[in-house]
Amino acid sequence: MTRASLTRLAVAGAAVVGVAALTMGTAAASPAPQSGKHDKKPGPSVPVRLLTINDLHGNLEPPTGSSSRILDPNGANTDTDGSLTGIAGAKYSIAGGASYLAAHLKQLRDANTLLVAAGDLIGASPLLSAAYHDEPTAALLDQLGLVASSAGNHEFDEGIDELNRIMNGGCHPVDGCSPAGEWKGTKFDYLGANVLKEGNGDYALPPFYVKKINGVNIGFIGLVTQTTPNIVTAAGIKGLQFTEEVAAANKVSKYLAKHGVKAQVVLVHEGDNITPNQDPSSCPVIPGNGTRIATGLDPQIDLVISGHSHQAYVCKVKDPAGQDRVYTQGSSFGRAITQIDFRVDRRTKDVIRSSVVAKNNVVTRTVTPDADTETYIKTWQERVSTVANKPIGKITANIGRGGNVGETALGDLIADAQLEATKDGGNAEIALMNPGGVRTDLTYAQSGSEGDGVVTYGEAFQVQPFNNLMQVVTLTGAQLKALLEQQIWKVDPATGGITQRILQPSSSLTYTFDTTKPEGSRVSDIKINGTAVTDTQQIRVAANNFLVGGGDGFSVFTKGTDLWSGPLDIDAFVAYMGAHSPIAPPATGRINLVR
Repeated sequence: MTRASLTRLAVAGAAVVGVAALTMGTAAASPAPQSGKHDKKPGPSVPVRLLTINDLHGNLEPPTGSSSRILDPNGANTDTDGSLTGIAGAKYSIAGGASYLAAHLKQLRDANTLLVAAGDLIGASPLLSAAYHDEPTAALLDQLGLVASSAGNHEFDEGIDELNRIMNGGCHPVDGCSPAGEWKGTKFDYLGANVLKEGNGDYALPPFYVKKINGVNIGFIGLVTQTTPNIVTAAGIKGLQFTEEVAAANKVSKYLAKHGVKAQVVLVHEGDNITPNQDPSSCPVIPGNGTRIATGLDPQIDLVISGHSHQAYVCKVKDPAGQDRVYTQGSSFGRAITQIDFRVDRRTKDVIRSSVVAKNNVVTRTVTPDADTETYIKTWQERVSTVANKPIGKITANIGRGGNVGETALGDLIADAQLEATKDGGNAEIALMNPGGVRTDLTYAQSGSEGDGVVTYGEAFQVQPFNNLMQVVTLTGAQLKALLEQQIWKVDPATGGITQRILQPSSSLTYTFDTTKPEGSRVSDIKINGTAVTDTQQIRVAANNFLVGGGDGFSVFTKGTDLWSGPLDIDAFVAYMGAHSPIAPPATGRINLVR
C-alpha cells in the first residue's frame, strides 16, 4: 500500500477518509472474531516471518565500548570476573554495525519475511548520520527493505516538519542538500496512531500500514510513548498532541477488523526495563509502561513489538481475553534482530496464536559484513570528514583525564556539560560520569587542530566516542549515598597499584570519600550546591544510559525512578564547549578524597 492510500481516521471515530483506497483481502469485511477464538478450528494457513529492529539511533558504523556488548548465551567471549556483564562466567558478543546488520538480515530472510521497526531509528545519532540530518540512515533502511516503523520520541527531535521531510523528500530548509544530492524521501512510513495535530485533532502521521503477504493482510499499528512531550524539546513537539497509547491503538484495531484486517501487530515505542544481564530471548522484564500497553491492548491485536528502553526480551503476556500474546524488544544500536514466526489462518484471516515463535538473534560480528553496505558507509565516512574537522570551541591549556584515577579535570568538565544539557527537560541537579567513558585527553596543541587551543568535533568525539544517551533518574539522598559507596578504591600493598572506579561529579555535588574506612561507610558530607543532603530528599541525577542501566557495577542506578532521556553525551559536550569557550581546566576538589 502506498502512502497516498493510507487511511486517515477522523478523531471522532465516525468519518473515515479514503476507505475506498484500502486494498483489503475481501470486498466486504466480516465481523471481527470474538475474544479467545483465534485458534478455534483453524483452516489452511500461510507462514509469515517478521524481522524487527528498534532504537538504531543512526548507528551505521559498529558501536564501540559498552554500546557494542550484548549478553549472548552463544557468545564467543566469556567474562571471567563479571566486570563486563556483572555475572562471572557469562558470555557476551560484540555486536552491531549496519554492514553486519545487513548480513544477518540476509541470512534470516525467507520468502515470507517483512522487516518492521519500533522507532528511534534516527535521532541521537553518531556524527556519520547526524551531520546530514539522518538521511544516510533513512536511505539505508530503505535499502534493507524496511516496510514500516512506529515513530519514536527521537524522530521528533527536529519537529514534525522535519520528520515529514524525511518521509516525503526535499533538501533541509537550513542546511540544504547533502553531498548525495536532493533527498528523495523514504519508501517506508513512520506510524503514529496516538500523534494528533493540535487544534483539529487530525492524525499527524499515518496511524497504520497494511501489507499483504502470501494472500493475507497484516495490519501494523504505530504508537509512540505518550511521555514524548516530557522527553523532547518544546520545539520538537510543537503543534502536536500525544494521547494514551492503548486507547489510540484499540480505536485503530477496531477499524482494521471492521475492514477485514484481522492479523494485527502493534509497533510501540515504549518498553520495560529488565533485570540486568539476561539471555536476550528470555523474559526478565520489570513490569512498567510496556507491560501496561502489552496487556491492555484489544484482544484482536496479536503481537506487540516494543522499543524505547533499549532492552532485549521475548515475553508472553495475557491479553484482556486471557490469551497469550507475544511481547518483544530487540536491544538497541543494531545489536539484535527480533525474529517472529507465525501462521495466519486463510479462512479467518487471523493469526494462529499457538503458532507464534519468537527469539532475539544477536547481530554478531563473526559473519562476513555485507559488501554493498560497507561501500555505502565508506562513502559517507569520506563525506563527513569535513564535519569532523569543524572547530567547536577552544581550551586555554591541556585538560586531561589523569589516567582516569580519582577525580580528573576532564571528567569534571564532562560532568558539568552533562548537567547543563539535562537541566532543561530532565530537571537534573547533579551529574555523574563514568571514568572509563573518557577515552583521551584534550590537548592545547593537538595535531589536526586549526590553531593552538582549538578543539574540533573529531577531537571531542575521540574523548567521548560511545554515543551514549543522557538520562536522568530520581534517587533519594540515601540511594545517592549508597550509589557513591559503590565506588572502588583499593591499593595493592605489595605493588602500591590502585584499583579504582570513581565517578566524576558535576560542580553542584561535593562529598568526602574516605578510603581508610571500611567499604560501605566511606562516603560522608554530601552536599548539593552547598546544602547538605538528607536521606529522604528526592534528587534528579543525570548520567549516561550505560550508568543508568547499572553499568560498571553501579546497580543503585537501576532503582531510580521517573526516567528521562535526552541528547547524546557527545552532543552535550559539544554544546557546552561552544557556549563556554575558551575553557580553562576546571579545578578538582569536588571530592574530598582521603587516602
